[in-house]
Amino acid sequence: MELSETYEPIREDLLQVEDKLKSVSEVEFHHLSELLSHILTGGKGIRPALTLLCGKFYDYNLDLLLPMAAGVELFHIATLVHDDAIDNSMVRRGRPTINSLWGQERAVLLGDYLFAKAGEFTATTQNLRAIMLFTLTLETISSGEINQIFNAFNLKQTREDYLQRISCKTASLFSMATESGAVLSQAPEKSVKILREYGYNFGIAYQIVDDILDFIGTEEEMGKPIGSDLAHGTLTLPAMLLLEHYPEDNPVKRLFQNEDREKYIRQAIDLVRNSPIVDECYNFASSYCSKACQNLNLLPDNASRRALAKLADYVIARRK
Repeated sequence: MELSETYEPIREDLLQVEDKLKSVSEVEFHHLSELLSHILTGGKGIRPALTLLCGKFYDYNLDLLLPMAAGVELFHIATLVHDDAIDNSMVRRGRPTINSLWGQERAVLLGDYLFAKAGEFTATTQNLRAIMLFTLTLETISSGEINQIFNAFNLKQTREDYLQRISCKTASLFSMATESGAVLSQAPEKSVKILREYGYNFGIAYQIVDDILDFIGTEEEMGKPIGSDLAHGTLTLPAMLLLEHYPEDNPVKRLFQNEDREKYIRQAIDLVRNSPIVDECYNFASSYCSKACQNLNLLPDNASRRALAKLADYVIARRK
């Protein structure tokens, strides 16, 4: 499925979002401009697309939706920069990370700058609810990241722990994208709720599939080494199911006990790829996509509603 076809209702406006993001790197300080030019490229643009699509159901005011969509994407990029610095990751989107080229200190400061710029864009909407949504989402994502760090290499985590973590780290930003689009288009509260829940459930499904791809994808597809989550001690759904399927002699257990990491990451990947775990995870993700779409029929029937349904299909179609 081609995202470009799904984005058709907002294609021209997404180009304006891209232009706004490019303008962020046009700053006086050469070194900052260099960092920004490096990081503000690539990506699928799903989050800003969701903001625009969700603004299409009622009063589509691009003067408000454009800075919000750009702010949502800057917010996302800031989280990636900070995640890479925390994990000491070398590659993101197939390119060297900021921390690998310029060091962790500069990466952290760049992430801070991007969060501030995203907040500035959000504030230009002069919509208190959207601004509050931005700050609460930043709070939620930060708490999720702290929780993940403190639970690294912890084998006692449950599925409920996993869902709580990805709801904080991933689903909250998708929910911010969809809810802000609805709010800024003056959608009635019932519609805001539907679109907020769409974003939340879409985000859960998206992260589950990302976690599957960390086992069955390739470095070229992912833009980073496969097995990255295991290498950083992050227990995702496929790894949890692997522990359930093979409770005794399990490579995840050995890996988390600081044994030969490269060997046991490879063993865990091979076991997941050659088991029913992949299908189980896709089924789990599919159930959240169904939840995301279950009330879309209560919204006005237009091209955006169909695009949201297609995006949910896209999540499950990724490398299935």
